[in-house]
Amino acid sequence: MPSVLRSPRLRRVIVAYTINRTGTWFGVIALSLAVFDHTHSGLAVAALLICSQALPAFIVPAVVARVEASKQRSELSALYAIEAVATAALAVLLWNFWLPGILLLVAIDGTAALAASALLRTEAARVAREELEAPDEHEAEQKANAALNIAFSATFVAGPALAGVVVSVWGAPTALLIDVGSFVICALLLLDLSPHVLQEENESVRARLVTAWVHIRTVPPLRDLMIAQSIGLVFFEAAAPIEVAYANRTLHAGDHGYGILVSAWGVGVVIGSILFARAGSRRLRLMVTGGTLAVGAAYLGFAIAPTLAVASLAAAVGGVGNGVELAPVISGVQRLTPDALQGRVMGAVEALGAIFPGLGLILGGVLVSVVSPRVAFAVIGSGACLTAILFVRVHLDRVPAVPSGAATPADALH
Repeated sequence: MPSVLRSPRLRRVIVAYTINRTGTWFGVIALSLAVFDHTHSGLAVAALLICSQALPAFIVPAVVARVEASKQRSELSALYAIEAVATAALAVLLWNFWLPGILLLVAIDGTAALAASALLRTEAARVAREELEAPDEHEAEQKANAALNIAFSATFVAGPALAGVVVSVWGAPTALLIDVGSFVICALLLLDLSPHVLQEENESVRARLVTAWVHIRTVPPLRDLMIAQSIGLVFFEAAAPIEVAYANRTLHAGDHGYGILVSAWGVGVVIGSILFARAGSRRLRLMVTGGTLAVGAAYLGFAIAPTLAVASLAAAVGGVGNGVELAPVISGVQRLTPDALQGRVMGAVEALGAIFPGLGLILGGVLVSVVSPRVAFAVIGSGACLTAILFVRVHLDRVPAVPSGAATPADALH
Protein backbone atom coordinates (compact mmCIF):
# COMPACT_ATOMS: atom_id res chain seq x y z
CA MET A 1 0.00 0.00 0.00
CA PRO A 2 2.73 2.61 0.81
CA SER A 3 4.38 2.01 -2.60
CA VAL A 4 1.01 2.61 -4.27
CA LEU A 5 0.57 5.95 -2.50
CA ARG A 6 4.01 7.12 -3.66
CA SER A 7 2.67 7.34 -7.22
CA PRO A 8 0.94 10.76 -7.57
CA ARG A 9 -1.31 9.69 -10.45
CA LEU A 10 -2.30 6.42 -8.82
CA ARG A 11 -2.89 8.21 -5.54
CA ARG A 12 -5.33 10.53 -7.30
CA VAL A 13 -7.12 7.56 -8.87
CA ILE A 14 -7.50 5.91 -5.45
CA VAL A 15 -8.69 9.15 -3.82
CA ALA A 16 -11.20 9.68 -6.64
CA TYR A 17 -12.46 6.11 -6.30
CA THR A 18 -12.87 6.46 -2.53
CA ILE A 19 -14.74 9.76 -2.81
CA ASN A 20 -16.94 8.38 -5.57
CA ARG A 21 -17.82 5.20 -3.66
CA THR A 22 -18.69 7.24 -0.55
CA GLY A 23 -20.82 9.63 -2.58
CA THR A 24 -22.55 6.73 -4.29
CA TRP A 25 -23.75 5.46 -0.91
CA PHE A 26 -25.29 8.88 -0.27
CA GLY A 27 -27.17 8.58 -3.55
CA VAL A 28 -28.33 5.00 -3.03
CA ILE A 29 -29.53 5.55 0.54
CA ALA A 30 -31.20 8.89 -0.23
CA LEU A 31 -33.05 7.68 -3.32
CA SER A 32 -34.15 4.38 -1.78
CA LEU A 33 -35.56 6.06 1.32
CA ALA A 34 -37.15 8.93 -0.60
CA VAL A 35 -38.84 6.69 -3.17
CA PHE A 36 -40.24 4.46 -0.44
CA ASP A 37 -41.42 7.44 1.64
CA HIS A 38 -43.30 8.89 -1.34
CA THR A 39 -44.72 5.67 -2.78
CA HIS A 40 -44.82 3.26 0.21
CA SER A 41 -44.09 0.60 -2.40
CA GLY A 42 -41.38 -2.03 -2.34
CA LEU A 43 -41.94 -2.46 -6.08
CA ALA A 44 -41.02 1.18 -6.66
CA VAL A 45 -37.75 0.69 -4.78
CA ALA A 46 -37.09 -2.48 -6.80
CA ALA A 47 -37.71 -0.52 -10.02
CA LEU A 48 -35.23 2.08 -8.79
CA LEU A 49 -32.54 -0.59 -8.28
CA ILE A 50 -33.27 -2.22 -11.64
CA CYS A 51 -33.01 1.11 -13.47
CA SER A 52 -29.78 2.03 -11.68
CA GLN A 53 -27.97 -1.27 -12.31
CA ALA A 54 -29.62 -3.99 -14.35
CA LEU A 55 -30.84 -1.92 -17.30
CA PRO A 56 -27.62 0.12 -17.76
CA ALA A 57 -25.57 -3.09 -17.67
CA PHE A 58 -26.77 -4.04 -21.15
CA ILE A 59 -25.28 -0.94 -22.79
CA VAL A 60 -22.23 -0.29 -20.59
CA PRO A 61 -19.80 -2.34 -22.78
CA ALA A 62 -20.82 -0.24 -25.78
CA VAL A 63 -20.35 2.99 -23.80
CA VAL A 64 -16.87 1.89 -22.70
CA ALA A 65 -15.93 1.00 -26.29
CA ARG A 66 -17.22 4.38 -27.47
CA VAL A 67 -15.21 6.28 -24.84
CA GLU A 68 -12.05 4.33 -25.66
CA ALA A 69 -12.53 5.13 -29.36
CA SER A 70 -12.56 8.88 -28.67
CA LYS A 71 -9.28 10.76 -29.01
CA GLN A 72 -10.50 13.61 -26.83
CA ARG A 73 -8.95 13.91 -23.41
CA SER A 74 -10.98 13.94 -20.22
CA GLU A 75 -13.59 11.46 -21.45
CA LEU A 76 -13.44 9.74 -18.05
CA SER A 77 -14.05 13.06 -16.31
CA ALA A 78 -16.96 13.65 -18.67
CA LEU A 79 -18.68 10.51 -17.36
CA TYR A 80 -18.46 11.86 -13.81
CA ALA A 81 -19.79 15.20 -15.05
CA ILE A 82 -22.81 13.39 -16.52
CA GLU A 83 -23.37 11.72 -13.14
CA ALA A 84 -23.17 15.10 -11.41
CA VAL A 85 -25.77 16.66 -13.71
CA ALA A 86 -28.11 13.66 -13.47
CA THR A 87 -27.84 13.56 -9.67
CA ALA A 88 -28.48 17.30 -9.35
CA ALA A 89 -31.63 16.82 -11.44
CA LEU A 90 -32.63 13.95 -9.16
CA ALA A 91 -32.36 16.26 -6.15
CA VAL A 92 -34.75 18.67 -7.86
CA LEU A 93 -37.19 15.83 -8.61
CA LEU A 94 -37.19 14.80 -4.96
CA TRP A 95 -38.43 18.29 -4.07
CA ASN A 96 -41.06 17.88 -6.82
CA PHE A 97 -41.49 14.12 -6.74
CA TRP A 98 -42.05 12.44 -10.12
CA LEU A 99 -41.20 8.74 -10.22
CA PRO A 100 -40.94 8.24 -14.04
CA GLY A 101 -38.44 11.09 -14.29
CA ILE A 102 -36.46 9.72 -11.35
CA LEU A 103 -36.24 6.29 -12.95
CA LEU A 104 -35.05 7.78 -16.25
CA LEU A 105 -32.36 9.89 -14.59
CA VAL A 106 -31.25 6.97 -12.44
CA ALA A 107 -30.79 4.87 -15.60
CA ILE A 108 -28.62 7.60 -17.15
CA ASP A 109 -26.62 7.98 -13.95
CA GLY A 110 -26.20 4.21 -13.61
CA THR A 111 -24.91 3.86 -17.17
CA ALA A 112 -22.28 6.55 -16.63
CA ALA A 113 -21.37 5.09 -13.22
CA LEU A 114 -20.76 1.54 -14.44
CA ALA A 115 -18.78 2.73 -17.46
CA ALA A 116 -16.67 5.06 -15.29
CA SER A 117 -15.98 2.26 -12.81
CA ALA A 118 -14.73 -0.07 -15.56
CA LEU A 119 -12.50 2.63 -17.06
CA LEU A 120 -11.21 3.77 -13.67
CA ARG A 121 -10.10 0.25 -12.75
CA THR A 122 -8.43 -0.06 -16.14
CA GLU A 123 -6.63 3.24 -15.67
CA ALA A 124 -5.51 2.22 -12.18
CA ALA A 125 -3.93 -0.95 -13.60
CA ARG A 126 -2.27 0.97 -16.45
CA VAL A 127 -0.80 3.63 -14.15
CA ALA A 128 0.38 0.93 -11.74
CA ARG A 129 2.21 -0.89 -14.54
CA GLU A 130 3.90 2.34 -15.58
CA GLU A 131 4.87 3.78 -12.21
CA LEU A 132 5.13 1.09 -9.53
CA GLU A 133 8.27 -0.85 -8.79
CA ALA A 134 7.29 -4.52 -8.94
CA PRO A 135 8.83 -7.81 -10.16
CA ASP A 136 6.32 -7.90 -13.00
CA GLU A 137 3.31 -5.96 -14.29
CA HIS A 138 0.87 -8.36 -12.62
CA GLU A 139 2.35 -7.60 -9.22
CA ALA A 140 1.83 -3.91 -9.95
CA GLU A 141 -1.77 -4.51 -11.04
CA GLN A 142 -2.46 -6.46 -7.86
CA LYS A 143 -1.09 -3.65 -5.72
CA ALA A 144 -3.46 -1.23 -7.43
CA ASN A 145 -6.40 -3.61 -7.02
CA ALA A 146 -5.53 -4.14 -3.36
CA ALA A 147 -5.57 -0.39 -2.75
CA LEU A 148 -8.93 -0.03 -4.51
CA ASN A 149 -10.26 -3.00 -2.54
CA ILE A 150 -9.29 -1.42 0.78
CA ALA A 151 -10.93 1.84 -0.31
CA PHE A 152 -14.08 -0.06 -1.27
CA SER A 153 -14.22 -1.86 2.08
CA ALA A 154 -13.75 1.37 4.01
CA THR A 155 -16.62 3.04 2.15
CA PHE A 156 -18.70 -0.13 2.55
CA VAL A 157 -18.52 0.37 6.32
CA ALA A 158 -18.64 4.17 6.60
CA GLY A 159 -20.70 5.20 3.56
CA PRO A 160 -24.15 3.87 4.55
CA ALA A 161 -23.79 5.10 8.12
CA LEU A 162 -22.82 8.64 7.07
CA ALA A 163 -25.54 8.70 4.42
CA GLY A 164 -28.15 7.58 6.92
CA VAL A 165 -27.24 10.39 9.29
CA VAL A 166 -27.36 13.04 6.55
CA VAL A 167 -30.71 11.84 5.21
CA SER A 168 -32.27 11.68 8.67
CA VAL A 169 -31.02 15.14 9.70
CA TRP A 170 -30.99 17.22 6.49
CA GLY A 171 -33.09 15.17 4.07
CA ALA A 172 -32.56 13.13 0.91
CA PRO A 173 -32.05 16.11 -1.49
CA THR A 174 -29.13 17.32 0.64
CA ALA A 175 -27.54 13.87 0.50
CA LEU A 176 -27.87 13.91 -3.28
CA LEU A 177 -26.19 17.32 -3.48
CA ILE A 178 -23.29 15.90 -1.48
CA ASP A 179 -23.17 13.11 -4.06
CA VAL A 180 -23.02 15.76 -6.80
CA GLY A 181 -20.00 17.27 -5.04
CA SER A 182 -18.26 13.89 -5.03
CA PHE A 183 -18.71 13.56 -8.80
CA VAL A 184 -17.35 17.05 -9.42
CA ILE A 185 -14.27 16.32 -7.31
CA CYS A 186 -13.69 13.05 -9.19
CA ALA A 187 -14.01 14.80 -12.56
CA LEU A 188 -11.40 17.38 -11.54
CA LEU A 189 -8.99 14.79 -10.11
CA LEU A 190 -9.06 12.71 -13.30
CA LEU A 191 -8.90 15.45 -15.95
CA ASP A 192 -5.50 14.34 -17.24
CA LEU A 193 -6.36 10.65 -17.57
CA SER A 194 -7.27 9.60 -21.10
CA PRO A 195 -8.89 6.18 -21.59
CA HIS A 196 -8.36 6.32 -25.39
CA VAL A 197 -7.12 3.03 -26.85
CA LEU A 198 -5.49 3.20 -30.28
CA GLN A 199 -7.02 0.72 -32.69
CA GLU A 200 -7.31 0.34 -36.44
CA GLU A 201 -8.39 3.45 -38.33
CA ASN A 202 -12.17 4.01 -38.33
CA GLU A 203 -12.86 0.82 -36.34
CA SER A 204 -16.50 0.92 -35.25
CA VAL A 205 -17.81 0.50 -31.73
CA ARG A 206 -19.42 -2.77 -32.84
CA ALA A 207 -16.07 -4.06 -34.13
CA ARG A 208 -14.41 -3.16 -30.83
CA LEU A 209 -17.09 -5.06 -28.92
CA VAL A 210 -16.71 -8.08 -31.19
CA THR A 211 -12.96 -8.05 -30.61
CA ALA A 212 -13.47 -8.13 -26.84
CA TRP A 213 -16.16 -10.81 -27.07
CA VAL A 214 -13.98 -13.08 -29.23
CA HIS A 215 -11.12 -12.66 -26.76
CA ILE A 216 -13.32 -13.67 -23.81
CA ARG A 217 -14.76 -16.62 -25.71
CA THR A 218 -11.43 -17.98 -26.93
CA VAL A 219 -9.42 -17.66 -23.68
CA PRO A 220 -10.88 -20.50 -21.56
CA PRO A 221 -9.55 -19.36 -18.15
CA LEU A 222 -10.99 -15.87 -18.67
CA ARG A 223 -14.32 -17.22 -19.88
CA ASP A 224 -14.54 -19.70 -17.01
CA LEU A 225 -13.60 -17.03 -14.46
CA MET A 226 -16.35 -14.70 -15.64
CA ILE A 227 -18.92 -17.52 -15.68
CA ALA A 228 -17.98 -18.62 -12.16
CA GLN A 229 -18.11 -15.05 -10.84
CA SER A 230 -21.52 -14.48 -12.44
CA ILE A 231 -22.94 -17.61 -10.80
CA GLY A 232 -21.31 -16.70 -7.50
CA LEU A 233 -22.88 -13.24 -7.53
CA VAL A 234 -26.35 -14.79 -7.71
CA PHE A 235 -25.79 -16.66 -4.43
CA PHE A 236 -23.84 -13.83 -2.79
CA GLU A 237 -26.59 -11.26 -3.35
CA ALA A 238 -29.50 -13.61 -2.61
CA ALA A 239 -28.88 -12.99 1.10
CA ALA A 240 -30.10 -9.38 1.04
CA PRO A 241 -33.86 -10.13 1.01
CA ILE A 242 -33.40 -12.85 3.64
CA GLU A 243 -31.36 -10.97 6.24
CA VAL A 244 -34.06 -8.70 7.64
CA ALA A 245 -36.51 -11.59 8.12
CA TYR A 246 -33.70 -13.67 9.60
CA ALA A 247 -32.79 -11.04 12.20
CA ASN A 248 -36.40 -10.33 13.15
CA ARG A 249 -38.26 -13.64 12.81
CA THR A 250 -35.52 -16.22 13.37
CA LEU A 251 -33.15 -14.60 15.87
CA HIS A 252 -35.82 -12.29 17.35
CA ALA A 253 -33.13 -9.59 17.45
CA GLY A 254 -35.10 -6.85 15.71
CA ASP A 255 -33.65 -4.01 13.67
CA HIS A 256 -30.82 -3.66 16.19
CA GLY A 257 -29.75 -7.24 15.53
CA TYR A 258 -29.89 -6.66 11.79
CA GLY A 259 -27.60 -3.65 12.21
CA ILE A 260 -25.15 -5.75 14.23
CA LEU A 261 -25.03 -8.42 11.50
CA VAL A 262 -24.39 -5.83 8.80
CA SER A 263 -21.67 -4.17 10.90
CA ALA A 264 -19.98 -7.51 11.61
CA TRP A 265 -19.99 -8.27 7.90
CA GLY A 266 -18.48 -4.85 7.17
CA VAL A 267 -15.66 -5.39 9.67
CA GLY A 268 -14.92 -8.69 7.97
CA VAL A 269 -14.78 -6.98 4.58
CA VAL A 270 -12.09 -4.61 5.87
CA ILE A 271 -10.06 -7.51 7.26
CA GLY A 272 -10.42 -9.44 4.00
CA SER A 273 -9.24 -6.45 1.98
CA ILE A 274 -6.12 -6.18 4.13
CA LEU A 275 -5.45 -9.90 3.71
CA PHE A 276 -5.65 -9.54 -0.06
CA ALA A 277 -3.27 -6.58 0.03
CA ARG A 278 -0.70 -8.70 1.90
CA ALA A 279 -1.04 -11.75 -0.34
CA GLY A 280 1.30 -12.60 -3.18
CA SER A 281 0.34 -12.22 -6.83
CA ARG A 282 0.49 -15.98 -7.39
CA ARG A 283 -2.32 -16.82 -4.97
CA LEU A 284 -5.26 -15.55 -6.96
CA ARG A 285 -7.03 -18.88 -7.35
CA LEU A 286 -6.57 -19.71 -3.67
CA MET A 287 -7.98 -16.34 -2.60
CA VAL A 288 -11.00 -16.33 -4.90
CA THR A 289 -11.84 -19.93 -4.01
CA GLY A 290 -11.28 -19.42 -0.29
CA GLY A 291 -13.26 -16.19 -0.31
CA THR A 292 -16.21 -17.87 -2.01
CA LEU A 293 -16.11 -20.75 0.47
CA ALA A 294 -16.04 -18.28 3.37
CA VAL A 295 -19.17 -16.51 2.09
CA GLY A 296 -20.91 -19.89 1.62
CA ALA A 297 -19.81 -21.01 5.09
CA ALA A 298 -21.21 -17.79 6.60
CA TYR A 299 -24.62 -18.43 5.07
CA LEU A 300 -24.56 -22.02 6.31
CA GLY A 301 -23.57 -20.62 9.70
CA PHE A 302 -26.64 -18.35 9.62
CA ALA A 303 -28.75 -21.43 8.92
CA ILE A 304 -27.69 -23.12 12.17
CA ALA A 305 -26.72 -20.19 14.44
CA PRO A 306 -28.67 -20.42 17.72
CA THR A 307 -27.95 -16.83 18.83
CA LEU A 308 -27.15 -13.39 17.47
CA ALA A 309 -23.58 -13.68 18.78
CA VAL A 310 -22.92 -16.84 16.76
CA ALA A 311 -24.59 -15.34 13.69
CA SER A 312 -22.41 -12.24 14.04
CA LEU A 313 -19.29 -14.40 14.10
CA ALA A 314 -20.49 -16.11 10.93
CA ALA A 315 -21.13 -12.68 9.39
CA ALA A 316 -17.55 -11.61 10.15
CA VAL A 317 -16.25 -14.75 8.41
CA GLY A 318 -18.46 -14.02 5.41
CA GLY A 319 -17.25 -10.44 5.31
CA VAL A 320 -13.63 -11.63 5.22
CA GLY A 321 -14.51 -13.85 2.28
CA ASN A 322 -16.32 -10.96 0.61
CA GLY A 323 -13.28 -8.72 1.05
CA VAL A 324 -10.90 -11.34 -0.31
CA GLU A 325 -12.96 -12.60 -3.26
CA LEU A 326 -13.60 -9.68 -5.63
CA ALA A 327 -10.14 -8.18 -6.09
CA PRO A 328 -8.54 -11.48 -7.23
CA VAL A 329 -11.26 -11.77 -9.86
CA ILE A 330 -10.36 -8.31 -11.18
CA SER A 331 -6.65 -9.16 -11.08
CA GLY A 332 -7.33 -12.43 -12.89
CA VAL A 333 -9.28 -10.66 -15.64
CA GLN A 334 -6.45 -8.16 -16.09
CA ARG A 335 -3.85 -10.93 -16.13
CA LEU A 336 -5.68 -12.71 -18.95
CA THR A 337 -6.42 -9.64 -21.07
CA PRO A 338 -4.05 -7.57 -23.26
CA ASP A 339 -3.78 -3.88 -22.41
CA ALA A 340 -5.74 -2.73 -25.45
CA LEU A 341 -8.80 -4.79 -24.46
CA GLN A 342 -8.85 -4.26 -20.71
CA GLY A 343 -11.36 -1.41 -20.70
CA ARG A 344 -13.89 -3.31 -22.79
CA VAL A 345 -13.45 -6.55 -20.87
CA MET A 346 -13.78 -4.67 -17.58
CA GLY A 347 -16.94 -3.14 -18.99
CA ALA A 348 -18.27 -6.67 -19.45
CA VAL A 349 -17.26 -7.52 -15.87
CA GLU A 350 -19.11 -4.44 -14.56
CA ALA A 351 -22.17 -5.38 -16.61
CA LEU A 352 -22.22 -8.92 -15.23
CA GLY A 353 -21.72 -7.47 -11.76
CA ALA A 354 -24.92 -5.47 -12.20
CA ILE A 355 -27.11 -8.11 -13.87
CA PHE A 356 -26.48 -11.23 -11.83
CA PRO A 357 -26.92 -9.66 -8.37
CA GLY A 358 -30.42 -8.74 -9.58
CA LEU A 359 -31.08 -12.41 -10.24
CA GLY A 360 -29.79 -13.14 -6.76
CA LEU A 361 -32.21 -10.66 -5.22
CA ILE A 362 -35.05 -12.41 -7.02
CA LEU A 363 -33.82 -15.81 -5.81
CA GLY A 364 -33.55 -14.63 -2.20
CA GLY A 365 -36.97 -13.01 -2.33
CA VAL A 366 -38.59 -16.17 -3.65
CA LEU A 367 -36.83 -18.39 -1.10
CA VAL A 368 -37.74 -16.29 1.92
CA SER A 369 -41.37 -16.17 0.78
CA VAL A 370 -41.76 -19.96 0.53
CA VAL A 371 -39.38 -21.36 3.17
CA SER A 372 -37.95 -20.24 6.50
CA PRO A 373 -34.93 -17.89 6.59
CA ARG A 374 -32.77 -20.73 7.93
CA VAL A 375 -33.66 -23.00 5.00
CA ALA A 376 -33.16 -20.11 2.58
CA PHE A 377 -29.66 -19.49 3.92
CA ALA A 378 -28.89 -23.21 3.74
CA VAL A 379 -29.82 -23.20 0.05
CA ILE A 380 -27.77 -20.16 -0.96
CA GLY A 381 -24.89 -21.18 1.30
CA SER A 382 -24.72 -24.57 -0.40
CA GLY A 383 -24.88 -22.85 -3.79
CA ALA A 384 -22.00 -20.53 -2.91
CA CYS A 385 -19.86 -23.44 -1.68
CA LEU A 386 -20.53 -25.36 -4.89
CA THR A 387 -19.56 -22.29 -6.89
CA ALA A 388 -16.12 -22.48 -5.28
CA ILE A 389 -15.60 -25.69 -7.26
CA LEU A 390 -15.92 -23.66 -10.46
CA PHE A 391 -13.17 -21.32 -9.28
CA VAL A 392 -10.90 -24.27 -8.47
CA ARG A 393 -11.10 -25.22 -12.15
CA VAL A 394 -9.86 -21.80 -13.28
CA HIS A 395 -6.07 -22.08 -13.45
CA LEU A 396 -5.24 -18.44 -12.81
CA ASP A 397 -1.93 -19.21 -11.16
CA ARG A 398 -0.58 -21.25 -14.07
CA VAL A 399 -1.82 -19.31 -17.08
CA PRO A 400 0.81 -16.91 -18.48
CA ALA A 401 -0.17 -13.30 -18.97
CA VAL A 402 -1.27 -12.19 -22.40
CA PRO A 403 1.55 -9.94 -23.63
CA SER A 404 0.73 -6.24 -23.81
CA GLY A 405 -0.10 -5.26 -27.37
CA ALA A 406 -0.10 -8.85 -28.55
CA ALA A 407 -2.47 -9.98 -31.24
CA THR A 408 -5.77 -11.19 -29.93
CA PRO A 409 -7.98 -13.99 -31.18
CA ALA A 410 -10.18 -11.32 -32.74
CA ASP A 411 -7.51 -10.68 -35.35
CA ALA A 412 -8.97 -13.60 -37.21
CA LEU A 413 -11.98 -11.37 -37.99
CA HIS A 414 -9.91 -8.98 -40.11
